[in-house]
Amino acid sequence: MPVYDYECTDCGAFEAVRRIAERDDPALCPRCGTAATRVVIGAPTVAGDSSRTQDESAGSYGMSHRGGCLCCG
Repeated sequence: MPVYDYECTDCGAFEAVRRIAERDDPALCPRCGTAATRVVIGAPTVAGDSSRTQDESAGSYGMSHRGGCLCCG
C-alpha cells in the first residue's frame, strides 16, 4: 500500500500507509489522535511557464511506496 503525508495542526507532519481510495480521508495523528489532512505537494514548475498546473488526473497522487518499488522510480 502507498504511504501518504499528513499534517496535524498540533503535532506536525506524519506518514500513514493507506489504500488509494482512502488517501483524501483525514488520518488520525499517531501522537494525539486528532484528525489530520493530507499534504499534497505539486510538481515544480518550469521557469517561465506559469500556464501549467498540477492535475491529479495526470498521475500525481502525492504518494510513494515503501521499499523502492519500480513504479516510483
